[in-house]
Amino acid sequence: MASLSRSGGFAVKVITGAQPHTNFVAVSPASTVTAAREVPAEFTTAEARQDAVSRATSGVYASGLAVKGINVTSRRFAHTDVSFPDFSAYRRDSTKNPQVPARDTEDQRRALSSALYYGAGGVLSLWAGKEVVQTLVAYKAMAADQRALASIEINMNDIPEGQTKTYEWRGKPVFVKHRTKKEIAAEKAVPVADLRHPQHDDERVQKDEWSVVIGVCTHLGCVPIANAGDFGGYYCPCHGSHYDASGRIRKGPAPLNLHVPAYSFKDSTIVIGSS
Repeated sequence: MASLSRSGGFAVKVITGAQPHTNFVAVSPASTVTAAREVPAEFTTAEARQDAVSRATSGVYASGLAVKGINVTSRRFAHTDVSFPDFSAYRRDSTKNPQVPARDTEDQRRALSSALYYGAGGVLSLWAGKEVVQTLVAYKAMAADQRALASIEINMNDIPEGQTKTYEWRGKPVFVKHRTKKEIAAEKAVPVADLRHPQHDDERVQKDEWSVVIGVCTHLGCVPIANAGDFGGYYCPCHGSHYDASGRIRKGPAPLNLHVPAYSFKDSTIVIGSS
């Protein structure tokens, strides 16, 4: 059994024990054990404090009692002289005031993250939209075999004067007529006011010697016969439409002139499909 009594900055622990051939003796801490003498509480080293305890408890042995000095001086483990780093330079000015609620500066603090989020999201959305559009355009684009027929080249030396030859362009017949001087003069002399679809010959040809028209009747889509009809141009036997050498409707049910495709001249070649 042990009891503890304090004196100043120290404590005395009384241990009851038995000497040889003696019985244990119980001692009350309050009435029996007292400090041998007052010991100063402040010491600079642990050795000095231990020596003071030893002196204060020396000679205290009675009736099987042992008095043990225990150093209970508190030690300070918190280093109050350590300077903590200051991170104020890294904080936003809006967050330095502890009296301002965080919700009042929430929009300002989230401005950068929101800009990055929506900016990067917008760029990715635009890129994804571009990829979708390009995929759809490539899917809906003209096939390779049709692109090969997008334009055709016709050698003008293969068509003698006064003759008309038929070529296929984009699945449609095209009439290329090498006109004579007589045909040119006759077509230019036609009064435009008398025509159902008024067009002067100069509006339908790039060179007076060459007339290029699509060989599809504007009535019901039949294919006329070249160098035939009452006007020496084209004749549709299905319903009796007559066209002149410039491809203008002169007689019959057709409402419009024969269409003129986009074409251009390149040396001695006519390129149909290129303007």
